[in-house]
Amino acid sequence: MDFSLDLALEVLTRTPGTLKTMLDGLPAPWTVGTEGPDTWSPQDIVGHLIHGEETDWIPRAKIILTKGESQGFEPFDRFAQFKRFAGWSLERLVDRFAELRAAGLATLRGWHLTPEQLALRGRHPELGQVTLSQLLASWVVHDLGHIAQISRVMAKQYTVAVGPWKAYLPVLTR
Repeated sequence: MDFSLDLALEVLTRTPGTLKTMLDGLPAPWTVGTEGPDTWSPQDIVGHLIHGEETDWIPRAKIILTKGESQGFEPFDRFAQFKRFAGWSLERLVDRFAELRAAGLATLRGWHLTPEQLALRGRHPELGQVTLSQLLASWVVHDLGHIAQISRVMAKQYTVAVGPWKAYLPVLTR
């Protein structure tokens, strides 16, 4: 499927509600469990999503729209959430994510982007030249990937409990 801002907004708008529905009110064994050492819990993932709202998607889009390739993006710290949000409750994280996402989408909608603007280029520190439409498409896929990750991490908390059904539950073996 080719990139469509309208279709992207359909997913980006739903992510905060999806996270709230998935995680709100769940006891800690579901929300702080991981897949093992050096993996993330659902709570860690929400912190990571907040950090992306603060430093990645809209800030990088602004760079593309105002400076193009003349100013490269700052490298993204994929692990900033561990220090930045230490001690935050999951409820506070989900609420903060929803606030930031709403503001980011209001900014994005307010730009009334044209096809020409979506083709503008920026400079990623590792990937090199990227377009605004690629950045925005990546935002959607990033959300979906982390929703899938949260589901997988939660499912794996019952790896032993499902017994022999594990053979029929690929979420536990992938």
